[in-house]
Amino acid sequence: MTLPELNITVYSDYICPFCYVGHHRLQRLRDSYDLKINWCFLEIHPETSALGEPIESLDYPSETWQKMVSNLVRVAKEENIPLSTLSFITNSKDALLLSEYAKTFGRDVFYALHERLFTAYFVDSKNIGDREVLKEIAKDCGITADISPAWEDKKYQQRLLENFNSARQHNIQSVPSFVFGNRVLSGVVAESVFREAAEQLTATQTVR
Repeated sequence: MTLPELNITVYSDYICPFCYVGHHRLQRLRDSYDLKINWCFLEIHPETSALGEPIESLDYPSETWQKMVSNLVRVAKEENIPLSTLSFITNSKDALLLSEYAKTFGRDVFYALHERLFTAYFVDSKNIGDREVLKEIAKDCGITADISPAWEDKKYQQRLLENFNSARQHNIQSVPSFVFGNRVLSGVVAESVFREAAEQLTATQTVR
């Protein structure tokens, strides 16, 4: 059986917990669609040190932060998604650049790295702002080539800028954001809503 192709764009960052949850929910659509995702990475906390900082440095109001964490823990438990306690925040830029670089090695390598970056931070509590940590992750994902071009070749920096400009064109203010044709879904999106958006988009494509 040939599954219908579904092309969508996702704006995401590896240090965003709801991007992590959204990624898992979105992947479940693969049971019904040949899912083609254009991953557009956006750096959400450029002010944060790559050395890592206490989560409190985000300076959210206490009540707001507690609600966010409670919601995150609840959703992760409902979805059976592994999640450790978030104790620190880090700078994600080098991880995002590495992920853009990984795309040049093909889909399998990219997704291996993509999954591992989420897991490293949200399950293993590793500092994915540390280049030595990123080098180990890349190696574990089968990237044996030198990965310094990810950080030295300006074309990957340019891709992050293009992602930022693309987000502005879609009037996207936050991650995660999922673009299904002309429909943008942001934040914590239920799997049922993903499926509804997918059905609407593929129906439109069929009519055309």
